[in-house]
Amino acid sequence: MLDLEQRIFTINNNDSFINLALDTFFYQYENNEVYNLWCRHLNINIDNVTNIEDIPFLPIEFFKTHNVVTGKWKDEAFFQSSGTTNAGHSIHHIKSLSLYIKSFVNNFEFFFGDIKQYCFLAVLPSYVSNPHSSLIFMIDYLVKITSDNGSKFYNEDFNTLLETIACNEEKGQKTILFGVTYALLDIIKYCNSKEIIPKRLNNTFIFETGGMKGKRKEMPKEELHSVLCEGFGVKTICSEYGMCELLSQAYSLENGIFKVPPQMRIVLRDINDPLSFTTGRGVINVIDLANIYSCSFIATSDLGEIKDVQTFKILGRLDNSDIRGCNLLYF
Repeated sequence: MLDLEQRIFTINNNDSFINLALDTFFYQYENNEVYNLWCRHLNINIDNVTNIEDIPFLPIEFFKTHNVVTGKWKDEAFFQSSGTTNAGHSIHHIKSLSLYIKSFVNNFEFFFGDIKQYCFLAVLPSYVSNPHSSLIFMIDYLVKITSDNGSKFYNEDFNTLLETIACNEEKGQKTILFGVTYALLDIIKYCNSKEIIPKRLNNTFIFETGGMKGKRKEMPKEELHSVLCEGFGVKTICSEYGMCELLSQAYSLENGIFKVPPQMRIVLRDINDPLSFTTGRGVINVIDLANIYSCSFIATSDLGEIKDVQTFKILGRLDNSDIRGCNLLYF
């Protein structure tokens, strides 16, 4: 168990990923009651599991109805989905917060470099109300460890937020603004009401998360991102692919294409046959090897397209699946 945990962040090639994925499967099959029952329900013969394609994926909905845990231990914490529909909340029991911290810190720095070089701003009123939000935990940690005094949650203090962004731009400070979609639109509306003309932002990245949360009418992504780009004076809107059931995150870098960190991989299943894998387009299955104490093999309801082993694109969601998670898209 400890050996598996230590290997999570030492993956440096395809073979080391596959070997750890297989070892994690056998460990979770033996020590995760829910996953074991699911595998047995599918008549999985573990002697035949020799490749990633042989590993069964647990439907993500099980996090709403069962305690998906590997081993016997007392929670250090738990993360809960936002529950924007009546379908209920997912619960992810966390054995080690330090493991989650190590995962998202490594992930962020894998894509963006040293965390302490950034100023983190957050306008996430819909998430702040959830004391068990994995997104809030992550951003709160980033805010606390950065060396920039402007890093904090601003919520509806748009005037101070805009002053901070302007100051950071003037001094060349790298800045990331995490905002729930409707709040970002509210900031643009505030700028218009004050006749504040946006300047081109050269050091600030805008991360959209969470959608409209019932506050506004949903907009097509292309139209929404066009509005956000013009309103904030940026060329792109940035994104993270994460959810409370995962301890790792993928980030998009351009054109809506997400890239995964070394301990994470996306594989696609056939939309008409959940037990068959496909290439090109299909339904997203996530391998997150940081989920060693819950389940590392999760079948989501997201539709996607795989570019290669490290990149993918979100196309939408299966019909009748609840809208959820932190799907921050990159325009």
